[in-house]
Amino acid sequence: MALARFKDLCIDAVDADRLGRFWATGLGLRPDSRPGLAHLVGPSEQHGLWVNTVPEAKTVKHRVHLDVHARSVAEYERLGATVLDAESFRWTVMADPEGGEFCVFVRDEVPDYRLYEVGVDAVDSSAIAHWWGQVFDAPVVHDERGFSWVHRIKGMPFESLDFAPVAEPKTAKNRIHWDVQAAADALVAAGARVLRARDDEIGWTVMADPEGNEFCAFSD
Repeated sequence: MALARFKDLCIDAVDADRLGRFWATGLGLRPDSRPGLAHLVGPSEQHGLWVNTVPEAKTVKHRVHLDVHARSVAEYERLGATVLDAESFRWTVMADPEGGEFCVFVRDEVPDYRLYEVGVDAVDSSAIAHWWGQVFDAPVVHDERGFSWVHRIKGMPFESLDFAPVAEPKTAKNRIHWDVQAAADALVAAGARVLRARDDEIGWTVMADPEGNEFCAFSD
């Protein structure tokens, strides 16, 4: 039985309007802006993306990044992205207008909603994928090359959460996270930590998974 249901995605930005415009076009979403943040909407709540204003600029490589379907790399360059690595992989590593890394997968056919998968760096990719697989009650695949992914997550409008092994530990707050619909107590019992409890200012619980990745839990 699932402990949580996928709700939506969030990205931190110094300039939420600018980054919101970039990802609205880059993902095939529609802007629904509010003061201090940009809310991008799609066919369902789960397609939603919140771009939240924060004072701190990006300083380290994203440990959580987006992978997108694309007709070409050039279309993202026209939106304001820059190429970081076009040679090392079968995809192209790019940076959004605030320097956030993302990966472009060029396709012959591109869906209206461009998000392909969400990638997560992990010290123990197998263990953290297994944890999220249990939280979402979803299948987990462990690849012999060392990375693992969780897929067929109910309600999630992209293919998978992909966990890739890296040597370096997490040192800064992730600038991308996902929200879930869940009871915080059940997630704590499963191994999550509460970073900030629901209070008079926020209507959700800020939590961290066993590797310290931040996420927010909304209860009904």
